[in-house]
Amino acid sequence: MLADKDNKKYIILEASSLSQLLTPTDTMLLKNKVIIFLGNARFDGNIQSTSFFIAKNLAKHNKVFFIDYPFTLKDYLKTSFNTKELKLRKRKFSYFSDGRLKTDTDNLEIIVTPPVLPINFIPEGIVFRRLLNINQFIVAQRLKKIISKEKITEFIYVNAFNFHYPGIAERIKPTLSVYQCVDPMIVPYDMKHGIYSENQLVRKSDLVICTSKALYLEKTSQNRNTYFVPNGTNLNPKSTLSTSSILHEKLRDVPGPLIGYLGTIERRINYELIMDVISLNPDKSFVFAGPISEGFVPDALYQLQNVHFLGSIPHQEVQQIIDNFDVAIIPFKKDQVSKTIFPIKLFEYLSAGKAVVATDFNEDLRDYTDDYVAYCETPINFSAALNDALQNDSEDKREQRRQLAKKNTWEVRAAQFAEILNSHLNAKVQ
Repeated sequence: MLADKDNKKYIILEASSLSQLLTPTDTMLLKNKVIIFLGNARFDGNIQSTSFFIAKNLAKHNKVFFIDYPFTLKDYLKTSFNTKELKLRKRKFSYFSDGRLKTDTDNLEIIVTPPVLPINFIPEGIVFRRLLNINQFIVAQRLKKIISKEKITEFIYVNAFNFHYPGIAERIKPTLSVYQCVDPMIVPYDMKHGIYSENQLVRKSDLVICTSKALYLEKTSQNRNTYFVPNGTNLNPKSTLSTSSILHEKLRDVPGPLIGYLGTIERRINYELIMDVISLNPDKSFVFAGPISEGFVPDALYQLQNVHFLGSIPHQEVQQIIDNFDVAIIPFKKDQVSKTIFPIKLFEYLSAGKAVVATDFNEDLRDYTDDYVAYCETPINFSAALNDALQNDSEDKREQRRQLAKKNTWEVRAAQFAEILNSHLNAKVQ
């Protein structure tokens, strides 16, 4: 819901409106526009980003250009020329190219920029900012070439959590500029220059869209046109009564029941709690499916016989992996960072009808999951919730979870995203 407070255009998005089921074709208010996204990930990576899901759904009614996360010269020289990633982009790197790649989604094109300078190692200051301007010039010139070629006079520009390039909007002059904030900044590489750059983005953008309430509350102090649209799911909720599926090859030798986690195994996980839970449940297999961030996982976790690490899972195999879980878990630690996280995996689990057991790392999640997720504070009640899910699950409960997931698809989120953009766009042209 959009509201006007004291005629000062202080706009908020009420959380209660997000729990309503929207029909995407009826609620996509933004149509026949041009939208340019600057992504924070490679479009063909194993883990697809929030922004790419939104872009794909907006492309159903609009022309969308998605700027691939730029290669640096260092990336280019270090990457094997035989890789699919580089083969696809090699010719598009040229300054004589327009960098455009077609996708299997109508009206969605990928824009590959020429490689930029590797500058993050340079200390913050005037030298870094001048070199950053060169990189931003490279990206902006690629966009200007397309804008000119297509004779685009009005367009929306969305910086999708790519705070490494805070000044693109000033160079390409969009009708509406948006910053999409999807995570707290916790990685030292990002924080080195990102804190300063993100502050610039938040202040200068026409509006900011956040994926958690905590981020919304943080950013609204810098930009009053700040909104909250949580993450969703792109997995199609099943309508069949059968929960059986083909066992993924990485799970063929793993005995059940399978307690599964999907996602990066890194600092957010409460390792002390989950190791206690694992010790309390030697009759169950705990499966961790995703890349491992070295330095965070305790050595003792690798030694437990009922723990299995599957490694990275290609996006097209995510549905199959989740289908194989008997219970899905989100064992995050409860801290200032985690309370800003609205994990994509939550609705991915629910869309498969899976019982979900999580720690109480973000109290706001309860507003969007009704009573379909068990939130736990201790290893004892986490373990009890696992056993309850295994013993008392039913097809009725699985179908209720699928129905909840249908209210939280990326189609619904894109419609909400579009409503916000449309409202501000109309205000600008009036």
